[in-house]
Amino acid sequence: MAETEQVRQSGDGDGVGDGVRSRSEARAARTAARLAKRIGSFAGKHGGAEGQLAYLGQAGTRIVLVGEDGAWGDLVAPTHAVASAAAERAGLTLHDSFDGDLAAKVRTGPYEWRRMAGLQLGGRRDG
Repeated sequence: MAETEQVRQSGDGDGVGDGVRSRSEARAARTAARLAKRIGSFAGKHGGAEGQLAYLGQAGTRIVLVGEDGAWGDLVAPTHAVASAAAERAGLTLHDSFDGDLAAKVRTGPYEWRRMAGLQLGGRRDG
């Protein structure tokens, strides 16, 4: 099963003033450090990792991780800048898109196949 975790960054003002900006930047740096630690942990468990950043709109940016063993997971950062900083800090090799060699490494199991098949294979129907 894929690993998914979301890290939120809470805002505490409108960004006006140096004090708020410094606190905001410090919070972003701490968030990036926590994400980098999780990326490193994933890479350690799966023989290394590569990734791709996917913009999610107001929800932030998804960091899609693919391990060398084919395992995959993702993390959600509050902003693209935080996601990029976390990936850089963790030494994650980033791809521009999720296709080609990166997509070919992903190994899915029975859980994912059941979830992807959904109603086409007689899954749960409402009504």
